[in-house]
Amino acid sequence: MNDKTGKVRGTVLVYEEKGEFFAKVNSAVDPKEAADICDLCPGELKNRPVIGLVIMRGMKRVGAEYGGGEVLDPDTGSIYRGKFKITDSGTKMVLRGFVGISLLGRSQTWQR
Repeated sequence: MNDKTGKVRGTVLVYEEKGEFFAKVNSAVDPKEAADICDLCPGELKNRPVIGLVIMRGMKRVGAEYGGGEVLDPDTGSIYRGKFKITDSGTKMVLRGFVGISLLGRSQTWQR
């Protein structure tokens, strides 16, 4: 669910590789957004289609939460430090992107 609008924008595939968790954009609800490219993204991500883009990478389990990775906002091209936790018996994931300390950031809730 989008943290600014409260609306569902699409689906994200969360997966694990070698003990780290990643997420990539799988689909968009709005057909216009399905064709979006990440023109503001840095480096090798610039001008890549948003569908298929890895927007969360390198998260590792730290106790009951996951962290140590980064989160990409394809709308702004900004990369943030990130963490997430699983809630509601595994049906929701609360992802937080932040600069510096976790207090200075925003959260999104992804529902299974």
